[in-house]
Amino acid sequence: MNAFRAAVEARDTDAMAACLADNVVFTSPVAFAPYPGKPLTAAILRGVMRVFENFRYEREIVDGQNHALVFRAEVGGKEIQGCDFLHLDADGLIDEFTVMVRPLSAAQALSEAMGAQFEQIKAEALEAFNA
Repeated sequence: MNAFRAAVEARDTDAMAACLADNVVFTSPVAFAPYPGKPLTAAILRGVMRVFENFRYEREIVDGQNHALVFRAEVGGKEIQGCDFLHLDADGLIDEFTVMVRPLSAAQALSEAMGAQFEQIKAEALEAFNA
């Protein structure tokens, strides 16, 4: 897990993607259906890095293969607090990635900002999938 946290803190999206299992499932705080697969999850994480400002992890909670990384950031001028809930597979790669955020006004700002990124996210995921 230290590799993923270090990659996020360094804003190294390639290193972040290297921590994901091929069958990872990403559950967004602002979308109903989960997003399956490494190409799409990696593209979403790149999009998040484009919209979050002043991102920082504040705390990490570990219970075996389960990790919770509490963070703060800004999006659209709103301070957002959230948590990345991660599950690691037998190889130590992230196979479940769930994000929750608060307050509602910041979640709405995140939804708008990520919505504006979605065409680029889809294109990046398709390019990675076809590579």
